[in-house]
Amino acid sequence: MRERIANLTSNTLNPFALSLVLILLFSFRSTSSALDVVKWSLISVAVSLLPVLFVVIYLVRNQKLEGLFIITRRQRTKIYLLAGVCAGIDCIILANLGAPKELMAAFVTGFSAVIVFTCINLLWKISIHTAFVTASVTALIILYGAIAAIAVVLVPLMAWSRIELKRHSPAQVAAGALLAALIVVVVFYLFGLV
Repeated sequence: MRERIANLTSNTLNPFALSLVLILLFSFRSTSSALDVVKWSLISVAVSLLPVLFVVIYLVRNQKLEGLFIITRRQRTKIYLLAGVCAGIDCIILANLGAPKELMAAFVTGFSAVIVFTCINLLWKISIHTAFVTASVTALIILYGAIAAIAVVLVPLMAWSRIELKRHSPAQVAAGALLAALIVVVVFYLFGLV
């Protein structure tokens, strides 16, 4: 039962699913029309999320990756680099199209996190699941205030699930959470959102 709950948590709150939800929430929060929400969401999903997801699915189907959520540290580096390139391209496109600063802050945060986590991954495996949930919760609290604070319960839940599934050590989930929160706060502060 514990393993089922841990798997459900990890699979439901995975970085791809959370990315989609966050893109929609940030687009909604930063624009005044439904058309703008659709525009920014479609651009962001098409440039930063779908290419990475399609490449991962392709590699899994051709047995070049062990699964959708990569366990082996060495297999992660190429995917991190692809995610970084896509996030960087998305940042450039959004900036040139005059995207709202909340959305820009979110993608600059993602780009910064990919760079930091890629460097760490060269030496040590850190929990991206826990980092992503923590970054998401931190950004939501900054943008939506106290109403979003209830989402904080997702951080220890994800940390527990990654440890329970033996995907990460307590140090790896703690480092992922702390580093992600720090990156969000610093970037959002630089954008004047904190």
